Amino acid sequence: MTRSFILLLLCLVTFAPTTNSQQETRSSVVTVASGSLKLRALVWKPKGRGQFPAVLFCPGSGQPPSLNSLGRLFAQHGYVFFALYRSGQGLSSGQGEESAVVWNRERATKGDDLANQLQLKLLEGEQLDEERNALAMLRSLPGVDSTRIAIVGHSFGGSLSLLLAAEGPPIRAVVIFGGAAGSWVRSNYLRERLTAAVRKLAIPVFFVYAENDYSTEPAKAFDAAMTSQSKVHLLKIYPAFGQTQSEGHNIIYLSMGTWERDVFDFLNEHLGTKTNR
Repeated sequence: MTRSFILLLLCLVTFAPTTNSQQETRSSVVTVASGSLKLRALVWKPKGRGQFPAVLFCPGSGQPPSLNSLGRLFAQHGYVFFALYRSGQGLSSGQGEESAVVWNRERATKGDDLANQLQLKLLEGEQLDEERNALAMLRSLPGVDSTRIAIVGHSFGGSLSLLLAAEGPPIRAVVIFGGAAGSWVRSNYLRERLTAAVRKLAIPVFFVYAENDYSTEPAKAFDAAMTSQSKVHLLKIYPAFGQTQSEGHNIIYLSMGTWERDVFDFLNEHLGTKTNR
């Protein structure tokens, strides 16, 4: 991350520049109002001027790792990269409780079924609202081409991405990394809701998993649902990465070189973008 840039917004924004001497991409911290919460998001912008295509990044539940490398990668490929820290996450610490903390507490005190119901309630409710608000802000940013926006989601954020895209906002494409892999087997509520959302999608989707993710069953189910309706999509299950399921699940952060070409070929095709690399 390097030089700060000023975001002129009509909505609530705070600005906090950050720097990285080894990169020439731009980054900022902005505040996204969501109900009573003031959530933080990181924004990377490509070098140069003009109307750039953009990506809303939805991280998984829990505390995401550093997004620096991921944000810089997308900016180097010519995309504005907007990553929201939802309630209780990272830079949004102190703004509500983090979702996994809430449903894991429910699981410990009331059992799996009620915890799975609560997870779905959060998915369809406040967590989705937070991403809706982030999308609205992203579309308003100077330098963003609001007609060329994609969503990229990881894990629980992949589930959120599917629901958001199924609502029919002006989204051109979606990339899902390990969506629902950790909860698919144990939650029939999640399986039914996400499969229904996939059937509603009217835009191209790329489903990305590693063979040693917690589960590749959601990938196969999503692929089957879209194939049955002749919808444009890709499914890529990469060879096992690392030594654990956690490492496979986090291939988006740990092995960007594995998926970089495939993902940007997909985004460039469907957003009409010429790569900067």
